[in-house]
Amino acid sequence: MAYDTQPEASHFVDGAYLEDTNGAAMDVIYPATGARIAVVHEATPAVIERALTSARRAQAEWAAMMGVERGRILRRAADIMRERNRDLSVLETHDTGKPLSETLYVDATSGADALEYFGGLAGSLTGEHVPLGADWGYTVREALGVCVGIGAWNYPTQIACWKGAPALACGNAMIFKPSETTPLCALKVAEILHEAGLPAGLYNVIQGAGDVGRALVADGRVDKVSLTGSVPTGRKVYAAAAEGMKHVTMELGGKSPLVIFDDADLENAVSGAINGNFYSTGQVCSNGTRVFVQDGIREAFLERLAERVQGAVMGDPLDEATTLGPMVSQRQREIVMGYIAKGRAEGARLVCGGAAPERAGFFVEPTVFADVTDDMTIAREEIFGPVMAVLGFADEAEVIARANDTPYGLSAGVFTRDLARAHRVIGQLQAGSCFINSYNDAPVELPFGGSKASGVGRENAKAAIEHYSQMKSVYVRMGDVEAPF
Repeated sequence: MAYDTQPEASHFVDGAYLEDTNGAAMDVIYPATGARIAVVHEATPAVIERALTSARRAQAEWAAMMGVERGRILRRAADIMRERNRDLSVLETHDTGKPLSETLYVDATSGADALEYFGGLAGSLTGEHVPLGADWGYTVREALGVCVGIGAWNYPTQIACWKGAPALACGNAMIFKPSETTPLCALKVAEILHEAGLPAGLYNVIQGAGDVGRALVADGRVDKVSLTGSVPTGRKVYAAAAEGMKHVTMELGGKSPLVIFDDADLENAVSGAINGNFYSTGQVCSNGTRVFVQDGIREAFLERLAERVQGAVMGDPLDEATTLGPMVSQRQREIVMGYIAKGRAEGARLVCGGAAPERAGFFVEPTVFADVTDDMTIAREEIFGPVMAVLGFADEAEVIARANDTPYGLSAGVFTRDLARAHRVIGQLQAGSCFINSYNDAPVELPFGGSKASGVGRENAKAAIEHYSQMKSVYVRMGDVEAPF
């Protein structure tokens, strides 16, 4: 492969890299240039079988270990990940096109945070004693078994850890299938976990597109499926998992509202809108892409936003001065440019951006539309690119109703100096991950996930433990058993 930081083979199974060139070849394209930087092979049935067999074998012994022993390995992996942050960040940039100015601070570091956090929790996963008069009962928290993780292409390192860390902490095995668009980073996560002492077979990474995912989800040896992806994909995977009565976590898309009231600090509100629309070139599921700005400050907001957007530095993602990288793929750029064309055709006012620069790679200018109405396509559908829709509103009741008028419910944000109003509005917005005077913060200590069509279950925080384990209750009778005959 072209770079020293890249993995050694297509798959990581049973504690080692594994290659099987019988699988279909999948090109890995560097989004900043369009050049092929690696080739991986799709998992064959033999690779899938080996991953499942080794995971099933390793999981029982892993679950029998003391939680503190499991946690020690996860914390050691977190330390290794932090030591190698720059190499992992360079790989993330090659995989996704995100600028190094982001990946150095967000991707491997947040993955390490997850490994450290759940490593610390692993020894505390206990049940409780329940007094029942002369009798008593107790509960035991047990692992689910073999978990399948299916990743998205926007945060390949982070997602591999967000799913793997709680799964392993609870005593499960994990088979992780990265997005076929960004297949490299999860292999390094597996390599580091194994180096930290994780027994072979407990964290396997195999490549492939939908067929590989379907084979994993349908297999009777799999007990849990966790997907990060689009709503249409989520519906299919959820339905397939339900056939086998498997546990599921679905982290899906959104069309989230960011509400800015007249009394908001203008500069902070603009910063929040930039973070909620242009970070990672807009390729973030929780983005606040419907920016509702109260009438009194809307033009001032748009003027300052346009000024700030001119400060974006589009260029080589490996140059730390760059703050805006390319889209992840040519196809994704085409999708985004299609939405920009629809915005113009349906009458939205283009404030800035709107073009794909004439240069190598899959770049799109940061784009802002004003005078957007609720029925426009760019206000209804998830774009997953650097396109912001600014909508006006008059009062609180109106904006709450309009913000909730969507099938999605992943995130929501409010900017205002009136904290009573902030809590009141957030309390009425139908979303799982919310922000007040901020946007898109995702610390591992807080649960992350959506409501309505945006998902089922939660990642991160103590809430994730509930989704990677199950409770067994035991009733203990201390005296004789009475029976009717």
